Amino acid sequence: MRIHLIAIGGSAMHNLAIALKQKGFQVSGSDDAIYDPAKSRLEKHGILPAELGWDESRIDAGLDAVILGMHAREDNPELARAKALGLKIYSYPEYIYEQSKDKLRVVIGGSHGKTTITSMILHVLKASGKQFDYLVGAQLEGFETMVSLTDAPVIVIEGDEYLSSPIDRRPKFHLYKANIGVISGIAWDHINVFPTFEIYKKQFDLFIETICAGGTLIYSKDDAELEQLVTSNQKQIEKIPYSVPAHVIEHGRTYLTPGHTALQIFGMHNLLNMSAAREVCLKLGIGEEAFYRAISTFKGASKRLELLASSDRMNVYKDFAHSPSKLKATIAAVKSQYPERKLIACVELHTFSSLNKDFLAEYAGTMDLADEAIVFISDKTFEQKRLQPFHYKEVQISFNNLNLHFFKDVETLEKHLRSLDYGLTNLLLMSSGNFAGMDLGKLADDLIKD
Repeated sequence: MRIHLIAIGGSAMHNLAIALKQKGFQVSGSDDAIYDPAKSRLEKHGILPAELGWDESRIDAGLDAVILGMHAREDNPELARAKALGLKIYSYPEYIYEQSKDKLRVVIGGSHGKTTITSMILHVLKASGKQFDYLVGAQLEGFETMVSLTDAPVIVIEGDEYLSSPIDRRPKFHLYKANIGVISGIAWDHINVFPTFEIYKKQFDLFIETICAGGTLIYSKDDAELEQLVTSNQKQIEKIPYSVPAHVIEHGRTYLTPGHTALQIFGMHNLLNMSAAREVCLKLGIGEEAFYRAISTFKGASKRLELLASSDRMNVYKDFAHSPSKLKATIAAVKSQYPERKLIACVELHTFSSLNKDFLAEYAGTMDLADEAIVFISDKTFEQKRLQPFHYKEVQISFNNLNLHFFKDVETLEKHLRSLDYGLTNLLLMSSGNFAGMDLGKLADDLIKD
């Protein structure tokens, strides 16, 4: 099989390229920009394009398939050439389905927790010695790639609700045709594609309709919107609700009860994620005892409450949270785990949704549990997205927090963070970006030593 990937440098795309190369396919690709870790990983596997940019001569009639990444534009010359030759063109979710249509497909959907639930399932399956394939949105400890495509009978897929490709406007998770589907919750996001909450919510209703006959839906009954949606949906499939399991917190550690099983994760949202993973694993033939034994060693997905530095008086965490629901849940997790410590919470906003003035009001109250709330939006982000910068007061009013600090310059932000009193305090740094290049690891180490 000869496969060419247009926009090979993307997170999912370069991992798919590596998985196909490992499967024995002839793989080529192109992109106008490729950064690490994609660049070095593609180079390691011998599939880094020799030159950057688009070149229609890379496309010939001998190709078995072309896979189109979201980063490419509709007028891409390689895409145009593939169309002219009548080649089969897939989005990457379409191609994942093509490679897994004879497998049992587990698809994890929802506005939050997808990566963590998927990671938990993979961790337990691996610990139990099961054979499985996967597609997950983060690099996991113990897994070389974010995509695996082998002869395994099961595939576990993180099901993103964003668009499939520039020429396929369907949400990715609609294309996988799950045998077992999970919905973790519904909280409005991606307003550039789904301009109202009702339109966004409809995508999850449609996802339920894509679950195969005789299949299963596993969903959080703690989410009122989701509970109502599932109740209203008439799809004749098995529907399994889940909730937060019984637990206690002792000296900054969470234990499941009964049994007093110690966990390395914490927070109500992660306990909900664990309940979802448990239901999936039970459906896949993992016993309860084996599940709890394995989950007790799960340290968390990359960038999800990742501990950067720690002392007996302070922890510094990095988290992927950026949307309102994720922000609120992550702050609540740290505050409830360490109620005796002050919490300084700092979030970087940089996505299209979060920088929309109408959407910004969705953040009202999300940082109320923090003792000090800080919002950072780089001036360069506003410039790149050609948006009007927010004023300090606009951000405070939108968050409904007049004590909130707002920074647009990363040097000033870092100076402020270093000036604070960290007596008995946790620092939580949240972003799906990179804080304009600030070295979070060095900051954490310096603060712990002071």
